[in-house]
Amino acid sequence: MNKHGHLAEFLQARRSRLRPDDVGLQTYGERRRVPGLRREELAMLAGISAPYYARLEQGQSRNASREVLDAIASALRLDESERAHLHDLARAPKRRRAAARPRAERITPATSALLAAIEGTPAIVLGRRNDVLAWNSQGHALFAGHLDPDSPNTPARRPNMARLVFLDAHTRELYADWPAKARAVVGNLRLTAGRYPDDPLLTGLIGELTMRSSEFATMWADHRVLICDAADFEMRHPLVGALTVTQQTLQSPQGNGPSLVVATAAPGSPSAEALALLAHGTAPPEAAQPRRDAEPRTA
Repeated sequence: MNKHGHLAEFLQARRSRLRPDDVGLQTYGERRRVPGLRREELAMLAGISAPYYARLEQGQSRNASREVLDAIASALRLDESERAHLHDLARAPKRRRAAARPRAERITPATSALLAAIEGTPAIVLGRRNDVLAWNSQGHALFAGHLDPDSPNTPARRPNMARLVFLDAHTRELYADWPAKARAVVGNLRLTAGRYPDDPLLTGLIGELTMRSSEFATMWADHRVLICDAADFEMRHPLVGALTVTQQTLQSPQGNGPSLVVATAAPGSPSAEALALLAHGTAPPEAAQPRRDAEPRTA
């Protein structure tokens, strides 16, 4: 399906979730055949003609202006991330040759240095498709300690966090509120799919998850989008027990490079103590030993 098919589905899904009462429309007790707003009602709220909106929602119009899209976004009560996603989906596709297979993503020396600098704090580097490009020892231990710590070094063996969340029993058990984590993964994938509609590996990943996980298929059909800047998750770790961490995602302003996911806990909390225990247990042998000062000189 092309971008405009996704645009049509997104508009239909968001319109179906709005009720007349949500936007101040009177229905006077009439029976309605659709659960949400009608197309003509949404068009009226956006200040555009009903036939034009119908063509847009059916994927037949590809030249919507920014002003029209903003009016539709306001009528649908979209938040900032959803509004950006709408513009991504509506953007006219560029003429291009058949997309070549994307090159394997890599981290820069600067990112490697950053990982080394924050050793002791769980951190992983994710590519645009949620492939793990690198992690420090604590990031590996917290998020995927059951996997080979060297697996991110080989593109063909890299773990994929979306696959882990939906298809891996260990990762499912790791999150006390697994549905919340799963929705965050799907919402972020929706944003990425809108930005990179011609990425065959991303399309393949979404197709695989749709076929192998009915839960993913249901969440994907909902068309929710979500920017995962920061979120708190309760985790049940097999080594250090229950803890609550804040997972923060740091990305370049352009949003087109790998992202750094860092897990922290409130200072002085039991969760912070659990992270410290995990860091101590995963530190290299030389790092685990206290640093010895130089022997004092004898007189």
